[in-house]
Formats: sequence, C-alpha cells, structure tokens
Amino acid sequence: MFEAETIVGYPTSFLNLRWLLSDEFATVALHLRKLVGSNHPLLKTAKSIIYNGHNTQAFGLIVLLISKAAGHLNAQPVQENKATGVLHSQRVLAEITEMIRTSNLIHRGLVNINTDKSLNSSQMNNMIFGNKIALLCGDYLLSNSYTELAALRNQDLDFLIASAVKDLTQAEFVSRRDNQNFPIPPVLPENQKDYVLKEWTLLNVYGTGSLLGKACQGTLKLAGHSEEIQKEGYKFGEHLALAWQASLDLGLCINKDKGILHNLCAAPIMFHVAHDPSILTELDKGLESVENVDYLKVLEFVAAGPGIGLTKELVKEHSQKAMR
Repeated sequence: MFEAETIVGYPTSFLNLRWLLSDEFATVALHLRKLVGSNHPLLKTAKSIIYNGHNTQAFGLIVLLISKAAGHLNAQPVQENKATGVLHSQRVLAEITEMIRTSNLIHRGLVNINTDKSLNSSQMNNMIFGNKIALLCGDYLLSNSYTELAALRNQDLDFLIASAVKDLTQAEFVSRRDNQNFPIPPVLPENQKDYVLKEWTLLNVYGTGSLLGKACQGTLKLAGHSEEIQKEGYKFGEHLALAWQASLDLGLCINKDKGILHNLCAAPIMFHVAHDPSILTELDKGLESVENVDYLKVLEFVAAGPGIGLTKELVKEHSQKAMR
C-alpha cells in the first residue's frame, strides 16, 4: 500500500481526515465516548476504520491509481497536480468514494432493537443512543459526500455516483436475512446449483463492486476518456472488488474467524450449499439470529468440501478479468 501511495504522491490514510477532524464530527466523537463499555456494533466499526484492518481506505487509492495510469485528455493546467499527474477533481472523487464507503459501514452498524428481547433497560438505552449516533455519523459523511460531488459540477458524475449509492442500499435486500439483517444463504431452486454463485455475485456487486466500478468509471470520465474506456474502467473496478471480497471471505473461513457470522453468505459457504444443501439445517438456525449458528461446525463442513478450492478459483478468475 505504501508503494501505491508513493506512485500517486498522496497518503490515502488522510483522504477523510479533513472531515473527521471537523467541529461537527468532534461533537459526534464526544457522544461516541459514552458508548464505551457497551456492546453496540458501532464501536467495532469505529475501531476497524481507525485501526484499518481489512477496511483500509483502498477504494480511494485505487481511484487515484487509475487516474494516474490513464492520464487525462482535457485538463486545464490549473487542475493538474504536476507532481502526481492527478487532477484535483479526481482526488475529490477518491475522497468522496471513501466517505460513501465509510458511511455505509457505519449505517450497517445499526441494531434492530425490537427483535432483541434479551436486553435490560440500561442495555436498551445504550443501543438506542448508539443507533442515533450511528445514523447521524453516517448521514454526516454521506451528506458531505454529496456536497463535494455537487461542487464538481458534473451531472453525469452525479448520476453515476448516486446510482452506486442506490446499489449499496439494494445490497441490503439480497438473500435471506436474520432479524438483524445479516445475510443467510438461500434455499436452492431445484436443479439450479449455479444459483448460489449468482446470488453471491449479485450481493457483492451491489455491496462493493458497483461503488468501486463507478468510481473508476467516473475518474476516467473526469479525465476526458471515451465512453468505451470508461466502461472498461467500470468492469475493472467491479472485478477487482469481487476478487477482493472473495479473498476476504476465504480468509474468514480459513482462519475460523467469528466475524463469519455476519457474512454467512461468504463464497466458500455458498459454494458448499450448492455442493451439499443439508448444511442449510445448521444455517437456518440463524433466521432468528446468526449468533445461533455454530460457525465452527459450519466451517468444518466447508473445509471438508469443495468451497475453499472453488473460492480460490473465483479470486483468480476475477483478478484475471481485472487485469485484462
């Protein structure tokens, strides 16, 4: 990542620092401290954003790398950073992309309190307060993204990024869900074993592929490239995001990470459902709450089946398509 940042001449770890250090966000951060000691998911999300982990700000970096690689055809001299070859508008788009992605991660941390009957009054108050902060924090980042996007005065780009946000929302309605809206693999239609791969692809094109693809498409649009090249940019971003997601899914399964409960539609599990639908007996215990699923048992089934190998092939397939 450091080498990539050197190429674009910009530390992408600071892409959203300007907004995160604003007076408005500082007020939110003070309220966030009140949640310390509770088990609201927002705290885990905040930690993963601050300490990176697998949520590093790579989307913005990829947008900048595409900008650098493709060059530009129609820029005024004042727009270009001579040291990096990246336009000011492209850098803003990279920042917008990261803010949309971060706001989506925060919004997904909201808890459906009505379904959690195990909470006492103190825990209930923490969850209600945490939901308010998550909603406000996510909305703040999203609204600032729209403000920055509007300032670029490019209607085609506005439409492109707005459609990516629509797709992020649509991702929350793909596949079966538990009461906290975490996804659960589908029951297979008869004689349609490829259905699970289509479902996984749809879930992750909406969830990540569309945003990265349209951001890559948008940065090529800003640089004045043809529609044909812009479409290739979209396909590159989409395939790269799918390869990345399949790789993350693989890591969760191989490392037996409990985080897999929040993504029971990970590629290795989905492939195993197609191989042996009887695993749905265990997975269906998660319809009330994914916490009811014995994830170690599920991952033992997966390890003994073809899911791991097929996911490695999936990573390779989308990586090669992105390279092409």
